[in-house]
Amino acid sequence: MVQDAMTNPALLAPAEGLQGVVADWSSDQRAFKKVPWGKAMMWIFLLSDTFIFTSFLVSYMTVRMSTTVPWPNVSEVFSLTVWGTSVPLLLIAIMTFILISSSGTMAMAVKFGYEKNKKMCAILLAVTAFFGASFVGMQAFEWTKLIMEGVRPWGNPMGAAQFGSSFFMITGFHGFHVSVGVIFLLIVATKVWRGHLDDERPGFLTGQKGSYEMVEIMGLYWHFVDLVWVFIFAFFYLW
Repeated sequence: MVQDAMTNPALLAPAEGLQGVVADWSSDQRAFKKVPWGKAMMWIFLLSDTFIFTSFLVSYMTVRMSTTVPWPNVSEVFSLTVWGTSVPLLLIAIMTFILISSSGTMAMAVKFGYEKNKKMCAILLAVTAFFGASFVGMQAFEWTKLIMEGVRPWGNPMGAAQFGSSFFMITGFHGFHVSVGVIFLLIVATKVWRGHLDDERPGFLTGQKGSYEMVEIMGLYWHFVDLVWVFIFAFFYLW
């Protein structure tokens, strides 16, 4: 076939009309035949989400560099007092450690999922969800602390008014992603524990029989959420 195409250039010419449309769709179907649609859709979603978070962070950096009012000292704003000593970014460091640790448990859950070890897979998914819920709880505490200190999306007694809007928008949008991830992790963990992925029981997020691909798809989402937090931590809390 290849030799005929090389000797006869007419075979390489694209078909026209309806025949060309059918040929294009057929070639795509063959090219992506072994790509799971769920994983492909997750990658497309993560790509679109990357644009959103990038827009948020670029807007934040633009506002911070262009404002004429002094920007609050984040080391003081996000400090915690422990035994009479103010420790800068203590809560943020704990939150970051918890979220990065959850990436490890998620990766192990995917590993045990493909080994068909549903008990360990479900436990690690539940541990990952626990880490995520802990992160959201600490973020809620952080929000409450700043609100009590007078920080609002439209104002900030500590300096530039844009600090409040940037903080609540970026961390709130990320926290929403973590919260949604926790819910789906618990759903998948329950299905794995009950063996729904093994016997292909009809239902939400069941997938194909004997396939733990849904665990890997959740892993893609969770690793993305963790990676985004690394950028938020670097640009918002360390800069």
